[in-house]
Amino acid sequence: VQLQASGGGLVQAGGSLRLSCAASGRAISSYNMDWFRQAPGKEREFVAGISWSGGRTYYADSVKGRFTVSRDNVKNSMYLQMNSLKPEDTAVYYCAVEKGLYYTGTPDAVAYWGKGTQVTVSS
Repeated sequence: VQLQASGGGLVQAGGSLRLSCAASGRAISSYNMDWFRQAPGKEREFVAGISWSGGRTYYADSVKGRFTVSRDNVKNSMYLQMNSLKPEDTAVYYCAVEKGLYYTGTPDAVAYWGKGTQVTVSS
């Protein structure tokens, strides 16, 4: 599976961005998926996740209520709608496909990583 994240950019605090993750090489409809992010000098952290069917979603406390994860298995894609952005949301955002049957939201469970897209939020 190849993953390509897009939609990042520079936005002012309080603004919005919508990230997309397009998969190719294999259908992702059977896989749980995640968004992670990594800020300079920090470890990669979980942001949001979604079950294979889209029926369950998961969020880090820091983004709950501001970010919404979704997927379209027909389009083989996943999305992250980010509203009310804060400077601390600045990071490279990565989409990921988990390898296990059960959702974990942890990097150790990731089978495939996308290349990332930069999100910069100015104050």
